[in-house]
Amino acid sequence: MNVILLLTSIIALSIAQAPEKFTGNPCISKETCGDCITADPECAWCSQEDFTSDGSRRCDYTGNLRNKCADDHIVMPAQEMTKLKDQELSNKGVKEGEAIQIKPQEINLKLRPNSPFPLVVEFRQAEDYPVDLYYLMDLSNSMKDDKDKLAELGNTLSGEMGKITSNFRLGFGSFVDKVVMPYVSTVPEKLKQPCTDCAAPYGFLNHMPLTTETTTFAKLVRDARVSGNLDAPEGGFDAIMQAVVCKDQIGWREKSRKMLVFSSDSGFHYAGDGKLGGIVKPNDGLCHLDQDGYYTESTHQDYPSLSQINHKIQENKVNIIFAVTAKQVPVYERLSILLEGSSSGKLENDSSNVVDLVRNQYDKITSAVEMKDNAGSNIEVTYYSTCLGNKKEKTNICKGLKVGTNVTFEANIEVTSCPKDPKEWEQTFQIYPVGLNEALTIHLEMICECNCEKPENEEKNSPKCTFGNGTYECGVCSCYNNRYGRECECDAKDSDQATDDIGCYFGNDTKPCSGRGVCRCGECECYKRQNPEEKVTGKFCECDNYSCDRSDGKICSGPDHGVCDCGKCKCKPGWKGSDCGCRDTNETCVAPNGKICSGHGTCECGNCKCYDSEEERYSGSFCERCPTCPLKCDAFRDCVECQIFPDDNDVNPENCSACSFITIGVDKVEVKEEENEKLCVFRDDRDCQFTFKYKLDEEDQPIVHAQRTKDCPEPVNILAIVLGVIGGIIAIGLALLLIWKLLTTIHDRRELARFEKERQMAKWDTSENPIYKQATSTFNNPMYGGKQ
Repeated sequence: MNVILLLTSIIALSIAQAPEKFTGNPCISKETCGDCITADPECAWCSQEDFTSDGSRRCDYTGNLRNKCADDHIVMPAQEMTKLKDQELSNKGVKEGEAIQIKPQEINLKLRPNSPFPLVVEFRQAEDYPVDLYYLMDLSNSMKDDKDKLAELGNTLSGEMGKITSNFRLGFGSFVDKVVMPYVSTVPEKLKQPCTDCAAPYGFLNHMPLTTETTTFAKLVRDARVSGNLDAPEGGFDAIMQAVVCKDQIGWREKSRKMLVFSSDSGFHYAGDGKLGGIVKPNDGLCHLDQDGYYTESTHQDYPSLSQINHKIQENKVNIIFAVTAKQVPVYERLSILLEGSSSGKLENDSSNVVDLVRNQYDKITSAVEMKDNAGSNIEVTYYSTCLGNKKEKTNICKGLKVGTNVTFEANIEVTSCPKDPKEWEQTFQIYPVGLNEALTIHLEMICECNCEKPENEEKNSPKCTFGNGTYECGVCSCYNNRYGRECECDAKDSDQATDDIGCYFGNDTKPCSGRGVCRCGECECYKRQNPEEKVTGKFCECDNYSCDRSDGKICSGPDHGVCDCGKCKCKPGWKGSDCGCRDTNETCVAPNGKICSGHGTCECGNCKCYDSEEERYSGSFCERCPTCPLKCDAFRDCVECQIFPDDNDVNPENCSACSFITIGVDKVEVKEEENEKLCVFRDDRDCQFTFKYKLDEEDQPIVHAQRTKDCPEPVNILAIVLGVIGGIIAIGLALLLIWKLLTTIHDRRELARFEKERQMAKWDTSENPIYKQATSTFNNPMYGGKQ
């Protein structure tokens, strides 16, 4: 039983100490100054010694603490920013790489959690900034024609980059693959010469470190011999890693735009592929070049991973340009997305467009600036900028820039939470433009505790904590072992804190003393309200006299209606309802017919609540109206006909005997809607229309008024219709005959005119018959020559 009680107490305590997730004020649940100032930017702590004697919360919004706590005891640390280095943007010393392209350069920053700080960062790309370009080329046999073309265009490449900057350096390196099976053939002859006039295979070779002697570039490229391997992917990742991390051997300058041009017509091996050749040692990301420039760990370390390469190019500020053939472009485009500051372009099969490609990619890189940071997991940086427009947007990239153009970013720096380890409350991180070795260094101090909590401000064994049983800090006692309570007044040896705290819980409450008091050694001490008329009472502080329902801003509709007792209204005689706002009588609901709400509703709080269904919807102050109710015209029809039109042949006089009302005859029926009258219209067997209206009196008896005369249609004249039909038929027949005669006359006249026309055109003599032929014929003998 004791075990169950102990478990119950522990669970109750954990629930009680959980953060208040559903309260609108995140401050009031915090018990220490450090927890208070990290809960919300608006939370403040009162370190005044006797502050809690009035029941107020030490941790609350600043506005709530005013006039309760002395100003010099309100602890609310403010964020601070101090600029340590803030030089103006300039091109000074650009040839030495000392230009200033980002402003400010170094700051100190103090921030509270969840309180973003807007930091303005300026950037301007310096003119004539140093450029280091290292050309890393795949020298497998398939790239032979590309090598020759690159040698031809070497001077052109140098000249084109010289137009960009006067401080340009160029270098050259090549790669093939790891010299193990199955990447290259390990047959001794093939290791010496894998193909005709080919060099022995190798992993990576630094042919020419970065130098201003760019004229030697073409000669070294031309002299470099191609090699061969077996599989399609190459060892390009090994080469990239060495070219990036071997700063001294490659000759990268500290302050320069570093560009690595990667040229290939094949794919690439990456981390894990080394297992095929028996290489399981991971790549260590360090430089391993011998004095001749060869990569020495090619056969001992696996290929680097994408994350390793990305980390190293971020660390060394290198921009990679993938210049690959059309077939490989989709693969390297996806790769460039994963590597910071990288881009890709299409290389012609013989590399004839390499100069234009490098220039275009350089322009693409330098025409945009992307801001990034290396802040820790507890720090979030959000970027905003207007770039070259007027609209501020959430972005860390600005495009379409030119050299010398100023761009301003607003970096919102926010501490999302305080690390558990106090050593991590001070961190240093950088905001930097991608691809440049310049950055804004931020020394951030997270405000995760109050000054009064620091050891030098503590008061140990303080008499304020019941005979020195605790340390007094920030106005509260931090009790020693076996002591608890607000002033460490409770002794755990004489009582059990968990059991005492259980005694302060009411029902299913998750907080001791209903959250409106403090538990002192098992008994609740209720907080006092700022308004002396408002009181919290009860053994568990569960009752009060101010949280009852209100009407017009008055508790329980005012003292004349009721009083608030433990959160519920107790109404005085004559009143009822949750807020005592309803009269306890039905007199105001009695309709003129003497019924409550006319019998069509209920009386609630002195007003009628009418019945409402799909067929009947009553309305009115006494539910006396029902616009949607079915009409009773059919029920009254027979009585109206027999009483108003008794002489009609189709009326049965016996129907009148069953009628319970008398129909009043009128000259014309006029309906008055305000008197709730209904109109009824019917037609009898002779198609005569008769009209009447009705309404119900206070006793629900019908009062009917009917029109004395029926509206009958005039009789039909059958003889006139028959004669009209006959006349119409005759008229139509005569019209058809006239039309036929007219058409035949027109046709005859046309035939006669045509005949006359043809007769006039005849060419024979009118005295001869053109169709007459004599009875005799004359023939000449062709053999007869005319002699007798």
